[in-house]
Amino acid sequence: MRDHGGNMDLGIDHYGAGDWIDLSTGINRLAYPMPVIDPILWQRLPTASDMSGLLAAASAHYNCTAPVMACAGAQGAIQMIPHLGRGLARILTPTYNEHAAALRDVGWKVEEVSDIRALSGADLAIVVNPNNPDGRSYAADDLIALLPDVGRLVVDESFGDIAPHLSTLPYAGRKGLIVLRSFGKFWGLAGLRLGLVFGDVDTTDTLRAMAGPWPVAGPALHIATLAYHDRQWADATRARLSQDAVRMDDLARNKGWGVVGGTDLFRLYDTPNATAAQDHLARHHIWSRIFPYSARWIRLGPAGGAGEWARLRAAMQA
Repeated sequence: MRDHGGNMDLGIDHYGAGDWIDLSTGINRLAYPMPVIDPILWQRLPTASDMSGLLAAASAHYNCTAPVMACAGAQGAIQMIPHLGRGLARILTPTYNEHAAALRDVGWKVEEVSDIRALSGADLAIVVNPNNPDGRSYAADDLIALLPDVGRLVVDESFGDIAPHLSTLPYAGRKGLIVLRSFGKFWGLAGLRLGLVFGDVDTTDTLRAMAGPWPVAGPALHIATLAYHDRQWADATRARLSQDAVRMDDLARNKGWGVVGGTDLFRLYDTPNATAAQDHLARHHIWSRIFPYSARWIRLGPAGGAGEWARLRAAMQA
């Protein structure tokens, strides 16, 4: 089932319109401040220099010299990667369900495994690191050790901006390694639809051709270029999110929920009844994420400003 967070229409249909707080995704609620956008960026097609400026800024931000291409969110890459070949794919699960769905859609045999060692022998191995929804993580060296035993290794680091120490980007460029990054989650601007793929030159060239000449809108390229240059904002946001994750866990424990794991952009909790927990929060117009494969798990992202924290605290204590 291709279910996702961010499905606010479902909450509104069931509980009515109003001032909702959407905590069902791993998207930062305090987004990077929007700059003034030159109207010409809306009027003309994105230029090669717009794209090269973005890629240079991203490479500098991540201190990575490997070939890189941009696409319409990490999801854009997830849709294209299955077209690089066919065969046996193994995915470390439970995880983001679009990887398996996109592979099956084009004829891959997909096996979902729970142990990193079981990835060996696959034509394509996929690890989300840190993982969504439970926050499991793996050291970069342990992932790179898989390369001789798989055809290609995709490391989805969509939530990697809050855990730089886990990144495989220092190894990017090695044959068979594909590293995905999402701009929208950490910077809180998912509507820009911007993702990055770091890999060897043959892979990034092939994916660039698949993506077409204008895979990312000009205003998105402009905003993300500014954001990648803004290290001060990134460092401050990383520190704030770390503190907010602790605040979220305190609220959950006080309600009697167990902490399963997560990242600083989302927390996963064990509840007596996840559907009932989601219903309770939704009646306070706070939307959360539950999962078809677990009757107990509920996922919440940290609230944004003081007003959101006050509403969340009141709902959790009600």
